[in-house]
Amino acid sequence: MSEPPRFDRGHTDDLMSFLAASPTPYHAVANTAERLEKAGFRQVAETDAWDGTAGGKYVLRGGAIVAWYVPEGAEAHTPFRIVGAHTDSPNLRVKPRPDSGAHGWRQVAVEIYGGPLLNSWLDRDLGLAGRLSLRDGTTRLVDVDRPLLRVPQLAIHLDRAVNSDGLKLDKQRHMQPVWGLGEDVRDGDLVAFLEETAGLPEGSVTGWDLMVHPVEPPAYLGRDRELVAGPRMDNLLSVHAGTAALAAAAARGSDLSYIPVLAAFDHEENGSQSDTGADGPLLGSVLERSVHARGGSLEDRARALAGTVCLSSDTGHAVHPNYAERHDPTHHPRVDGGPILKVNVNNRYATDGSGRAVFAAACEKAGVPFQTFVSNNAMPCGTTIGPITAARHGIKTVDIGVAILSMHSVRELCGAKDPFLLANALTAFLEG
Repeated sequence: MSEPPRFDRGHTDDLMSFLAASPTPYHAVANTAERLEKAGFRQVAETDAWDGTAGGKYVLRGGAIVAWYVPEGAEAHTPFRIVGAHTDSPNLRVKPRPDSGAHGWRQVAVEIYGGPLLNSWLDRDLGLAGRLSLRDGTTRLVDVDRPLLRVPQLAIHLDRAVNSDGLKLDKQRHMQPVWGLGEDVRDGDLVAFLEETAGLPEGSVTGWDLMVHPVEPPAYLGRDRELVAGPRMDNLLSVHAGTAALAAAAARGSDLSYIPVLAAFDHEENGSQSDTGADGPLLGSVLERSVHARGGSLEDRARALAGTVCLSSDTGHAVHPNYAERHDPTHHPRVDGGPILKVNVNNRYATDGSGRAVFAAACEKAGVPFQTFVSNNAMPCGTTIGPITAARHGIKTVDIGVAILSMHSVRELCGAKDPFLLANALTAFLEG
C-alpha cells in the first residue's frame, strides 16, 4: 500500500461549504459546474453537435450533471472510469397549490419526497429553495436561507403517551409547516413572496420545483472536532468527493489511460425513473455521443463499455452504538475507518468479487483503508444507483460509500476524515 494521505481538514471544510450552498439538486449541480469550470471544464449543450477534442466537458440537465475529461490521444474505444452519485435527498416538497392554513395559521402545503425520518423535521427552523420556471421560458434558482417555516410538534400535554408508545406522524395531517399568521389565505401568496425575494416581476413565475431545507449550517462536533453534522450528506458528500476527484484526475491530462467521468443523478430517493435519474437515458447518451464524437463506431462503443467500470458512491450505515444488534455481527463499519465496500448477494448492491478487486487496487494506490458492509440477514437491505447502472448499461459496477449515522435525517453525522479518504480513493480510481 502507498503511504496514507495526510488528512487535510480543508477538504472537509470545503464539503461543509458545499452542503450549505446546495439546498436542492439544482443548486448542487450549479455549484458542481462552477467548480469544474474553475478546473477548465466547459459546458456543452445536448442540442449542439459535439466534437472529439481533448479536455473537460459537462452536461447539465435539471438536477443532474454528467462531466468527463478526454485526454490527448484517447481513442474511440478507450474505456471509461465512472464515479456515480446522486444529488437528491429525502425532504418536504411544495405542492402545486402551496397556500393553505387553518385556525389563524398560514401554512405551506408540502408532499413527502423519498423516505425521510419525519420526526427529524419537527421544530426545526426551515428555509425554502428550488427552481422557478418563468413565463419567458427561462429558469431561476431561489434560496430563502433564513428561518421561514416550521413544522411544530404537538405538546406532550396533548399527547401524554408519546414517550411510551412512540411518536406517530400522519404524513398529510402532521407535516404541513406554518409560515405566518392570518385568516385570509389566498392562492399565489407564496409564489408572490418568492417573486419579490428573487427580484422578479409580479406574475412572471408560472412553474416551480421547491423544497424545504434546514437553515442550521453544517458543523464540527465532538471533543476533538472529529465528527461532522450536516444536511444532505446522503448523497452530496459523494458528489463533492467525485467532483474533487474528477478535477484532480483531469489535471494529469494525457497520462490517463481511461476517460474519467462523474455522473450525479437526480431522483435516486424515489426510484431513479426520470430523464435525470440513473434509470433514464442521460449517462448512456453521453457515453455514446462521446465515442461517436471521436469518430467511433458501434463496435468502438461496445469495446469502450466492455472495459468500463463504475463506482457507485453513496452513504452507508456505520455501526450504531445504541443499536448494534441491527447490524451484521461480523461487519461493523466505523466512522473514519475509510470508505466502505457494499455487498449484497441479491444484487441490491452491484459489487462482486472482481469489482472488489478494482476498488481494493484503487484504495491501495491511494494509501486509503477500506471496510466492508453487508446487511444483517434479518434486516431488509437498501439499494443504490449501482444495480440500475450495471443493468441499464451493461458495465461493471461497484457499490461503495462513506459510513454515517442518522441516514435520511434532516441532519446526518459522519467522521471528519472519511470524506477526504473517499476523495483520495476516487481520484486513484479515475486515474486508473
